[in-house]
Amino acid sequence: MAEAFPAPAGHLASATGRGLAYRSRRGKRRRERSSQERRGGAMQRPLSFFSESKGYRWYVLGTVLIGAFMSALDASIVNIALPTMNVHYHTRLEIVEWVSLAYLLTLTLLLPVMGKLADMLGRGPLYNAGFVVFGIGSYLCGAANGIFALILWRVVQALGASMLQANSLALITQVFPERERGRAIGIQGAIQAAAMSFGPFLGGLLVEKFSTQSIFYINVPIALAGTVVGWLILPKPAPNRPKFSFDYLGAFAFSAGLLALMLGLTQVTNHNWFSAHEHVLFLTALFCLGAFLAMEIVVPKPFIKLGLFLERNFTIGNISGMLSYMALFSPMFLLPFYLERVLKLGPSHAGTVLTVVPLTLSAVAILAGYLSDKFGVRPFTVGGMVVMAVGLFAMATLHSNSSAFDVAWRLVILGLGMGIFTPPNNRSVMGAAPQADLSVAGGLLNMMRSLGMMGGVAFAQLIYAHELR
Repeated sequence: MAEAFPAPAGHLASATGRGLAYRSRRGKRRRERSSQERRGGAMQRPLSFFSESKGYRWYVLGTVLIGAFMSALDASIVNIALPTMNVHYHTRLEIVEWVSLAYLLTLTLLLPVMGKLADMLGRGPLYNAGFVVFGIGSYLCGAANGIFALILWRVVQALGASMLQANSLALITQVFPERERGRAIGIQGAIQAAAMSFGPFLGGLLVEKFSTQSIFYINVPIALAGTVVGWLILPKPAPNRPKFSFDYLGAFAFSAGLLALMLGLTQVTNHNWFSAHEHVLFLTALFCLGAFLAMEIVVPKPFIKLGLFLERNFTIGNISGMLSYMALFSPMFLLPFYLERVLKLGPSHAGTVLTVVPLTLSAVAILAGYLSDKFGVRPFTVGGMVVMAVGLFAMATLHSNSSAFDVAWRLVILGLGMGIFTPPNNRSVMGAAPQADLSVAGGLLNMMRSLGMMGGVAFAQLIYAHELR
């Protein structure tokens, strides 16, 4: 039958030509794709198994949660070991305190810088670099043979943590649609709070059963797992990114002013707000930050785009976030003294009472974030602040005959308010930032949180020192 209807020669040649041309084009595309992969063009996206999945955004969130858990755990696990370090390294307590202080100062200082670099170079690679640097810093902290070496390696740890914290909210905002963003940010907040509540218990257990070094070594396998997962999942930068251009003078002026401000806040108990030492630090901060503002107005590619602060939600969210952490950390600094010296509780009992705040925050954060996706952020940011105010007022009624339960239920109210407020507020701030500036926005948000913590502790220290006089 095949011979009964022979194809015309012209048609056969045409079909053959089209087939050859198709195979030629397909082969050319394959060769071009292979050449592009050899040149690094395939780094635009992660492995297709993850990136082509409908649930890719949840894979990204899972990776971010590893970094959020690790950095929050480390922030809370170290303080419990400071008295043991004091004995282990045979040094003074004011030197040992720099194990925590050097970490906090470095982290806060570098958050905007790492955010800016991530927006320029790619958020995924910088987040992965954060895992690597944090893991190396943790190992070196564990291997440190002296207190000054430990303080130095804590700075390296903080460098890695700044890469993680500056990019966590940015990555979530980048991959999640607005209708799901609050829930994702709430999950991240819940994991961070859970790690902070778990840290003191785990730190005490590790120091008691193993050694002081073990609180640092525990981060190494977590960082290694995060590096592998991040390399597989996190988005890669496109090869045609704009030419690298960094405002070094603006970054230096901002960082110098921020450092002077933080040093002033951390040393208020050694002097006071009105000493010459404090005047020098605060005037230096004012001068450097003023110079920073003057430069950012005229430079074509500023370190921080001042236009961000023209967005009402961005500015109000950052300020209210700072105030919320100031309101939280003032009583949290004073409560251990009250619990141990007035109510005569042991350290472990007092520590258990204080975990009520992060546990409550963790329990509420996911629901608050989810509901903010449905009903908007304002009812929750305003409502959360009101609940916190009620909790603070209730804490002001504590007296020498109060019980641990009296403290605990007041802390539940405080944690409830913080949990209602924080995820919707973070969602509001990040939603107000343009896609190109998400990481620097996240860095500024976390920086304001750290400044609130330091300001709250400084205020509480002044009150405590005044009462002792």
